Amino acid sequence: MAARTRVGIAGTGSYVPERVVPNGEFEEFLDTSDEWIVQRTGIRERRYVTEGEATSDMAVAAGKRALEAAGLQASDLDLIICGTLTPDYLLPSAACLIQDQLGAEKAGAFDCNAACSGFLTAINTAEAFIAAGRAKRVLAIGAETLSRFLDKEDRSSCILFGDAAGAAVLTPLDECGQGEILDSTLGADGSGFEFIHMKAGGSRHPASPASVEEREHFIRLRGREVFRFAVHRMSSLIEQMLAGHDADELGLIVPHQVNRRIIDAALDRLGMTDEKVVVNIHKYANTSAASVPLAFDEAVRTGRAEKNKLIVMVAFGAGLTWGANLIRW
Repeated sequence: MAARTRVGIAGTGSYVPERVVPNGEFEEFLDTSDEWIVQRTGIRERRYVTEGEATSDMAVAAGKRALEAAGLQASDLDLIICGTLTPDYLLPSAACLIQDQLGAEKAGAFDCNAACSGFLTAINTAEAFIAAGRAKRVLAIGAETLSRFLDKEDRSSCILFGDAAGAAVLTPLDECGQGEILDSTLGADGSGFEFIHMKAGGSRHPASPASVEEREHFIRLRGREVFRFAVHRMSSLIEQMLAGHDADELGLIVPHQVNRRIIDAALDRLGMTDEKVVVNIHKYANTSAASVPLAFDEAVRTGRAEKNKLIVMVAFGAGLTWGANLIRW
């Protein structure tokens, strides 16, 4: 049996729309305030796409930046995987639109929908393709246009989300020499599907005048159940990834930016401080599949990712789904 190819991250990139939406905008039509939102979520503002801008547009921008960082062209890619729950269309996939816009003529392309775990699912799949010798250079993307699926009458959900995209180019380690993926995991528990879901628009409840009238095409969530699930899952995944490693090897934890209170509660459970945790939820809110790659790219570009240190990426979301990676940068 042939040895598995060791896989590294050759480059990262991200994109956020220009439109900044501060908490104060919600005060105009909701019973809420900037103070209330900050205290309960840690969010101060988020980004929304402008008219005519969609998920694939942001993903292409992030992908171009990741390719530039990797020193590669789109024509070098063998595969494009896009984690998203908000594709431009129900079909075709966002990844196919991205492939065309990038000009990645020889690349296969497909989407994966694991909600907020979408990028971890994409990067784990990319790593598996390269490790098995089925591809050499893969673009993994997390991109979301959540602002188009928010019920502006639902105070519990509409304040939480923003739009963004993040990407990473994976290659054999001997080609890029950095960001080796040492360990990965994915998991799911479909019994919790109603904790975060959108009722209509699929084959069980197709779109109809009644579904639109009853506002069934918006994101719904159960905050308390999500909080408990996320705190438990984040802390257990970090423990799993760091098992067998010394504490001083850890360079960064890059968690899904779901809620500052969830991040703090998970760290408290682990007996850790936030010194080595990348947090940008105050600027971008919860961008679902884009959350982890956006924070990761920010850490790389600001020099927070230290050479030879360990990086843990962790995410959890609707499905319920979860995933994590351990990387030696």
